[in-house]
This record gives sequence, structure tokens and C-alpha cells, in this order.
Amino acid sequence: MDPSYNEREVLALLQEESTQRRGFEMIVAQYSEQLYWQIRRMVLSHDDANDLLQNTFIKAWTNIDYFRAEAKISTWLYRIALNECLTFLNKQRAAATVSLDDPEAAMIDRLEGDPYFSGDKIQLALQRALQTLPEKQRMVFNLKYYQEMKYEEMSDIFGTSVGALKASYHHAVKKIEKFLEGED
Repeated sequence: MDPSYNEREVLALLQEESTQRRGFEMIVAQYSEQLYWQIRRMVLSHDDANDLLQNTFIKAWTNIDYFRAEAKISTWLYRIALNECLTFLNKQRAAATVSLDDPEAAMIDRLEGDPYFSGDKIQLALQRALQTLPEKQRMVFNLKYYQEMKYEEMSDIFGTSVGALKASYHHAVKKIEKFLEGED
């Protein structure tokens, strides 16, 4: 993240057609890494995460004129990225012919075979536990645990109350703990 990034300045650049591209390049530079990791935690595969990140920025660019700055740019991008993830995961699940009874196992197999995954046994166990969660619960957990995002900001992304998000995170933590206890 660039400490000199100023959202107000970027928004001003986006308003002018002559500076819009420069403003968007600043957005890409600012948010690429954190969006990549958020997407990667959902889809597990490096290649899929790269594709979805690219799709996220393409959608953001093609819809930049509709961004009204009612929410922060990061919130808008997260919403696009999460929708891209959900669409991808739903298509993947629908197309899955391998292991129809256990799509989570297929995801873990892909993760273990991913040359970019460098996690140890503990990280792999956590990823297995995360795969057992419903998608929205997993997204809430990832945003809170890895990004340390505030519930209020998540509320803007998901369009859900803060209380519901807190409950979702709590349930996710309990399920993960139970799963990891069973791994021993």
C-alpha cells in the first residue's frame, strides 16, 4: 500500500476524462495486493485468483463512471471482487464432475497441488477448515481475520447488519475450532 495514496485526490482524477486513467492506475497499484489475497483465500488457486483479480479491475474500469463515491473505493472493489468469487465458485461447483459428494476436498486437492502454495501443515489445516464454511461465512472470516476489516465496512460490502456479521464471524470461528480439534 502506498502511504501517499489519497482517496480524495484519486476521486478528483476519476472525475476528469483526461486524468481518469491515471486515477485508476493509482487504484490498481493501491489495492491489487490486498484484493489478490482476499480472492486467493476464497478460490485457493493462484491462477484463478489472478484471473478474478483481473476481472475485478476490468469490471471496475468499465463501471467507473457509475461510481458515485457513496462508499470508499476499497469497499466498492471488495464488493466487485466478492461477487466475482461467488460467481466463479458457483460455476465451478456446477461444472464439477470430480467428487460431487465433496467439492471441498477437490478444492483442497487443487491447493495442495498448487506450486504457489507454500503453507505448512497448520496453514493447510486452516485452509481445510475454511473450506467447510459456507461461502459468505468464509468471506466474513477472511475479511475480519486476515484483513482486520471493521464490521461497519463489511456491512457496506455485504449489505448486512453489523450484528449479523459479528454472529457470522463467531460461528465461523467456532466451526474452525471444532474442525481443527478433530484434526489432531
